[in-house]
Amino acid sequence: MSKRHNSRVSASTWQVQDAKARFSEMLEKALSDGPQIVTKRGKQAAVLISAELWHDLEARARPSLKELLLSDEARTEDLAPARRKIRLRPLVTFD
Repeated sequence: MSKRHNSRVSASTWQVQDAKARFSEMLEKALSDGPQIVTKRGKQAAVLISAELWHDLEARARPSLKELLLSDEARTEDLAPARRKIRLRPLVTFD
């Protein structure tokens, strides 16, 4: 396990085999020290965070209805699906 420092959050990094073998310890660290990063084959694969932090992040990611209605920008991109391009049939002429 190595310690990584970020300007926003200090997170510990665990290899996947260590995370599996010592999950209880990793969970306790997530609750006390913050996010725990799991790597697989040297690449970041997952992050374990506390439920409290998860709910806080979810709440910040989704604006409330009041915030949407009072915002300056229109949020219409999700109101209707994008139109498909239509194929025109060849013109039939009657002689």
